[in-house]
Amino acid sequence: MPKWLSQEWLDETKKMAESQPDRPGASARMQYVVTGGPDGDVKYYWVLENGKLQESQLGELPDAEVTLTQTYDDAMKIQKGELDANAAFMQGRVKVTGNMAKLMSLLPLTNAPEYKQLQSEIQAVTEY
Repeated sequence: MPKWLSQEWLDETKKMAESQPDRPGASARMQYVVTGGPDGDVKYYWVLENGKLQESQLGELPDAEVTLTQTYDDAMKIQKGELDANAAFMQGRVKVTGNMAKLMSLLPLTNAPEYKQLQSEIQAVTEY
């Protein structure tokens, strides 16, 4: 079982996300920053093209369109389904820099049944 926020976890979840449907126009280069974790801050990024996860890597993406910063605790709650990502964003618990319109165009995807199912499957194979 891969440890949350490890490269092994990112690789496994990318593989699991291959079943997601095409979403034309749902493309973004996204940087994530998770602060205050037990091993310090963690940075990883996703490259999403038409709803498909093309890259999922630890590190920094120099040409990220959007950067989302959240605490380790909030990020874990979102991952476990205990905190809705949209609600966390609206409450200011997820700080966003960059192309806000790009991010807003992706938010509806998080409510899709296929995405919710994927979240449940990822949670089941994640060691926190």
